[in-house]
Amino acid sequence: MPIPGTPTPSRDELIDHLVRTRIAGDVATPRENNLSHYRALANGDRYYWFGLEFGDRWADEQDVLAVMAERVGVDDDPAHRVGQDTIDPELTVSGLERMAARLRKAAEDRQRVLLATGHPGGLLDVHRATAAALRAAGCEVMVIPEDLGTVEGRVVQFADVAVVERGASLWHTHSGEPMRAILFALGEDSRPLPDLVVADHGWAGAAAQHGVDAVGYADCNDPALFVAEAEGTLQVAVPLDDHVHSPRYYDPMTAYLLSEAGLYEG
Repeated sequence: MPIPGTPTPSRDELIDHLVRTRIAGDVATPRENNLSHYRALANGDRYYWFGLEFGDRWADEQDVLAVMAERVGVDDDPAHRVGQDTIDPELTVSGLERMAARLRKAAEDRQRVLLATGHPGGLLDVHRATAAALRAAGCEVMVIPEDLGTVEGRVVQFADVAVVERGASLWHTHSGEPMRAILFALGEDSRPLPDLVVADHGWAGAAAQHGVDAVGYADCNDPALFVAEAEGTLQVAVPLDDHVHSPRYYDPMTAYLLSEAGLYEG
């Protein structure tokens, strides 16, 4: 669960909180960084594809910008090149509500779920709380195979959340390779794949590309998951700043998500 005693905010209260903590609203990621990432995706830089395959469908960065304006709330003016950019908090909350609907289905059907993060400094506890709530509702929180690794480090589970560990530290990664390693190993062990992946970064993208139901969080400089949602490959992409000043700022958001899913009363 979220930190004990975290009250569930109303929708309006959550929007105020998101703006105040800069999870949404005027976020810290500058406009020039956003545009450079949109350009990199359009230019075919797979680092920014997050384990997805886009072919040449998004070769125009203006098309990527249009998706990000629609689904994230960044400024849609291509002439705005530097300075402040935004995430629309209404879109953040709407994304949380769509994610909650998929979590509710997972709980009702007692599905197999896998949670993972490439942003452990910000989102680890969001995923941990989600895993705990789903397990309490009767879901199987999957245990990943052992002895997995990528060029970035070991693929392990920490607090029920798959992460990359390197040099005794949890590692920030955009790569889809860790999720591909898990899915391949499950197949090699003749174990079923998850019914649902709840993740971010390449963990979510690679799962969706593999055909697994996936929902995830993404920042305004991470266009791949929103493009995948627009194409119907990823089920839900929630826009937010994925590493704000304190991980505790995400607690009201987590309480709202789990409450909407019928998994938390606070």
